[in-house]
Amino acid sequence: MTASAHPAMNASPSLDRLLINGNLVVGAGPEIRVTNPATEVEVARIRSASIAQLDQAVEAARSAFFNPVWADPVFRAKCLRRLAELIEENCDLLMDAVISEIGTPINLTSNHVLTPAAYLRWFADQALKDRTTKLGLNPSATGISSVVYRPIGVVAAISAFNYPLLIGATKSGGALAAGCTVVLLSSPQAPLAVSILGRLATEAGLPPGVLNVIAGGVEVGRALTEHPGIDKVSFTGSVDVGRKVMQQAASQLHSVVLELGGKSAAIMLPGVDFEKYAFQLHARYARNAGQGCGSPTRILVEESRYAEFCEVSRKVFSRLKVGDPRDPTTILGPLITARQRDWIEETVQAAVDRGAEIIVGGGRPNIAKGWYLNPILVGGLTNQDPLTREELFGPVSVVLTYKSVDEAIDIANDSPLGLKTYLFGERNQCIDLCPRLRVGTVQINGGSPLRPDAPMTGYKHSGVGSEWGEDGLREFMRPQHIDVAI
Repeated sequence: MTASAHPAMNASPSLDRLLINGNLVVGAGPEIRVTNPATEVEVARIRSASIAQLDQAVEAARSAFFNPVWADPVFRAKCLRRLAELIEENCDLLMDAVISEIGTPINLTSNHVLTPAAYLRWFADQALKDRTTKLGLNPSATGISSVVYRPIGVVAAISAFNYPLLIGATKSGGALAAGCTVVLLSSPQAPLAVSILGRLATEAGLPPGVLNVIAGGVEVGRALTEHPGIDKVSFTGSVDVGRKVMQQAASQLHSVVLELGGKSAAIMLPGVDFEKYAFQLHARYARNAGQGCGSPTRILVEESRYAEFCEVSRKVFSRLKVGDPRDPTTILGPLITARQRDWIEETVQAAVDRGAEIIVGGGRPNIAKGWYLNPILVGGLTNQDPLTREELFGPVSVVLTYKSVDEAIDIANDSPLGLKTYLFGERNQCIDLCPRLRVGTVQINGGSPLRPDAPMTGYKHSGVGSEWGEDGLREFMRPQHIDVAI
């Protein structure tokens, strides 16, 4: 490993290790170089898993699945609670790793580190829940039936770079609570925090093979999703890659959970106070440099109030501070790569060439190093423009206009994606509109922080299945009918 840009990075001896069958091992595959997007300095080198090591990880998970110790829900709950404690105890180390590998601002520590710990505690409680359904006598009175829920088996959990620990820990936590075992594949762009999670899992008392943590690129990902020893694939990422994962998993008839992209609409209903919500709305899609699937990247306002909204937005944009991720006042850190930043700039410029206007923002801040981009608010487009239909994964949102609430709902639904919709306005009116929205989550007047008992699901191309909540937990279970003759 290279010298760290921050002292805390050297506190863990396992950042360059994979976890296979309870052992921290050096990968035998190609090297992964991790570069801090805020400084452009290389912070770590990790060797990815070889295909042979991937096979070992799957074999270890399959063997551990039949370990009677792991079948005990009380033991599983104890391990998950201890893992949550260890994540909190190592909060600074984990957040330092996340900042160093993806450049996220330190003020998002709760989202990146503390929320995963809270979710693991909820999963621990769910491990103890008896989900048996007693059906009683059958119509012919010749048998009594019940339905129990069994763990599905070995889960391939594939994380994404934008929230590596949150995604990796919650995918694994749900599967582990259900009694499954896991092979967790980190994003090659963000393997550091996930590798620390593997070490903490051993300290938490998880038996060897229950959780295996590996790193790798496309070849390793394909081998994992197509592996005959896998029973379930859970993936978070883009629609295009999700489609490939589903096709690969189908070769072995693996079931999948896919949490994919979003192009979420934020509808500012008639009469809403722009001043009250403008900053939180713009900060929501700008945070984490816009690298979040649920970002409100289509803002719908009444046609007659377009100029007013633009003016209010210009006032609050100065508060969207771009800069050093370790500064607690920073809202936007850098993009994950220079290529991603360049592509976003090119995509926005192409929209301007088609007639779009930059309402406020744009350009790069005066920062010598790092892949930074100022937030951008774009107007003058229809809902059919590529900029309003494709997920950019950057700090860019588009303002669209509507003449009636019915038209606003139609525009919001007119998208191949259906992850979230944000409604701002009178509460009861917002609630009445929810059944008309083809999305997995509706947040009203800003909503609230993430909660583990609520499902994350997407309609249309935004996903398959659910994560989190009871619905997400059951993705890792299969029903078994027990029919007893009398």
